[in-house]
Amino acid sequence: MTPQTTLALVRHGETAWNAQKRIQGRSDIPLNATGREQVRATARAMQVDEWDFIVCSPLSRARESAEILGTELGINVVAEVPALVERDYGPAEGLQDSEELNALRIPGGFTGAETELEVARRSTSALTDIVTTHHGKRIIVVAHGTLIRIAMTALTGAQVTMISNAAHSVLLHTAREDGPHEWHATIVNGEHYRHSAQISPAR
Repeated sequence: MTPQTTLALVRHGETAWNAQKRIQGRSDIPLNATGREQVRATARAMQVDEWDFIVCSPLSRARESAEILGTELGINVVAEVPALVERDYGPAEGLQDSEELNALRIPGGFTGAETELEVARRSTSALTDIVTTHHGKRIIVVAHGTLIRIAMTALTGAQVTMISNAAHSVLLHTAREDGPHEWHATIVNGEHYRHSAQISPAR
């Protein structure tokens, strides 16, 4: 029987910069009190299922979110995965909507920022490595809104426009010997989602 692996992609909880609508990117901004409670609420929603372990981005807001989930769900945070770090927004980081930010805008992002294609390549590679290494497991991956949105769209074709703070989305992965990988989303932003599987090349 072909093993199916489940990934729950969880965005970190709110930070002060999220509340102020600042572009955050790789700036290492910690959770605020609201963010911690958001993650606890997500953990309660996820308690209906069993999970094997957690991996996360190395940024502190993701690591703390992962640790809260681990405590609430009784599972371990086993690794930080550098490739799960948020998109690098370059000189746009820390800015709110303003003339200064608008001056940096280019199609698909900002001057000096990592491109969506670059984010897609590293995030999908990292997630594929996780499911390839841990066939049949149920894994929580704590990362960032833009990265999760881009990775889900690239892997499944789902048109995800935004990932909310602390929201969880679920991807199912089926590996086939000498054949394509199948990915499909069952939950997006905590809500059930119907979308046909997308096929990606075997690695």
